[in-house]
Amino acid sequence: LSLAELCRACGTHADWIINLVEEAIIEPQGEDLTCWRFSGESIVRVRSALRLERDLGLNLAGIGLVLELQRELEDLRNQLQLKNASFS
Repeated sequence: LSLAELCRACGTHADWIINLVEEAIIEPQGEDLTCWRFSGESIVRVRSALRLERDLGLNLAGIGLVLELQRELEDLRNQLQLKNASFS
């Protein structure tokens, strides 16, 4: 997705997306703003970031922390499932 497509998909402004990139909350492919391309995962993360800001009033640093902790928790759950599956 381009920056404009991501903005439309998430119902937000380019400034918000740029701030998320600057905080490393999402990571586009491409060197500069005009060449940025975003994955489908970016849509999920942007929408989650918007909810965290709206519902909890978190700033960008807080949003980044929550999303990183969610990712780590998911990774740990996946590892646990793999271990449990190997014991079955």
